[in-house]
Amino acid sequence: MELIAQGRDADVYALDESRVLRRYRHGGPTGLESRLMTYLAACGYPVPRVYEITDTDMVLERLAGPTMLDVLARRPWRVGSLGRELGRLHDRLHALPAPEWLPKRFSTTDGDRVLHLDLHPGNVILTRRGPVVIDWCNAGAGDPAADVAMTMVTVGSADVPGLAARLGRGLLLRGVRSGCRTDPAGRMREAARAKLDDPNLTPTEAAWLRRHAGGGSLDEVRFTDVEHLEFEL
Repeated sequence: MELIAQGRDADVYALDESRVLRRYRHGGPTGLESRLMTYLAACGYPVPRVYEITDTDMVLERLAGPTMLDVLARRPWRVGSLGRELGRLHDRLHALPAPEWLPKRFSTTDGDRVLHLDLHPGNVILTRRGPVVIDWCNAGAGDPAADVAMTMVTVGSADVPGLAARLGRGLLLRGVRSGCRTDPAGRMREAARAKLDDPNLTPTEAAWLRRHAGGGSLDEVRFTDVEHLEFEL
């Protein structure tokens, strides 16, 4: 099999022109993830088709097109419009009620909407039929503000080289906020706490989060002002 993509938890192999194999290195929530994608597809939300699953593997529709992250790298002048598209993907998702079998996410969360909780440019593939959202292993039910806050924290802390990339990050976040009806400010503290618990963080990402969390104290997270976060990037 040809390895065509690698994430922090899984590898993706080409099976043929229409299917890929997503294989978790240490097992993953394939049953829940595939069930959710099937539910979302039935609701009209853009996700890959699921063909087969095991405890570690998922056979999925092969999507033709670059990720939003790839397009940002090649066409940085599109950062505002792509950020707004990311915000609209949040709104479309949060219009859907969470099925009762979808677990709640965030220890103090409320709400009953579907949350992706890792909705960043690397997890959106731009196909001919429009943007398609991938990688649903962190998904759950809860408050849409938590989902948008996690996008803000994930993009804000991302370990990307170069001044241009860092400046573009702020523009991307402003695009997300202008394209999305949900205000994430009240959930930024929880998002920062959850992100710091991610075992896949690079040292640079962890240091950024701790610095913006007030010297590492999770009780002093200063992410209450989203505009402040954007200009800090």
